[in-house]
Amino acid sequence: MEKRGAMMSRSARPEGWLRDCRRLLALGLIVLTQCVLAQDGRRFEDAAGWAATFDSAARDAWQKPDEVIHALRLTPGMTVADIGAGTGYFTTRLARSVPAGKVYAVDTAPGMVAYLKERVVREALENVQVVQATSDGPGLPERVDVVLLVNVQGLMVSPGDYFARLKESLKPGGRVAIIATRVEADRGTRSEMRVPAERVTDDMLRQGYVLDAAHDFLERQYFLVFRPRP
Repeated sequence: MEKRGAMMSRSARPEGWLRDCRRLLALGLIVLTQCVLAQDGRRFEDAAGWAATFDSAARDAWQKPDEVIHALRLTPGMTVADIGAGTGYFTTRLARSVPAGKVYAVDTAPGMVAYLKERVVREALENVQVVQATSDGPGLPERVDVVLLVNVQGLMVSPGDYFARLKESLKPGGRVAIIATRVEADRGTRSEMRVPAERVTDDMLRQGYVLDAAHDFLERQYFLVFRPRP
């Protein structure tokens, strides 16, 4: 009788079991993502080796960096954060676009951070500051006008929480530009790390952003720009 009563008690509260299952699934996803991040962190320690790919002239043909920079509508005195800066492919271009402003080159991989610091000195990028970030946030020392993230969406442990906190790092009227590999692209970011544009948009809207612009000139990637809802 006690066993039967316990079973009835459990079945009478299915919402509790569903809630527990959701929590376990969420925890499992976080652990899995952390493992992937750890693996990627080790992969990206060879920053000099990755520079041959990330900064290659061949990338310009499909990444169209000049068009991307133009679409960001930057002005000379703006402050910009390049989150997931890698070896500095966009960082250097952003620095030239805001000569009277500031660029924060942000990355979580220590190897990339070290490489970026060396590159900043080597190329005399006086308006660039390198920032060692964590998976929880970019660690920006001040508010910025524009945040650029290129192919980092699939590496985030909890994108919703990340972008909710990121609003605190934006100046009034600030914008967040997200560029990531399309799910159907024949090359680019690993397929298991791709996040559909629709999901990104839904997540951003849920976190209090509105879609400011959607550019379609990149063949392999979507390019979405958001700003906090007024």
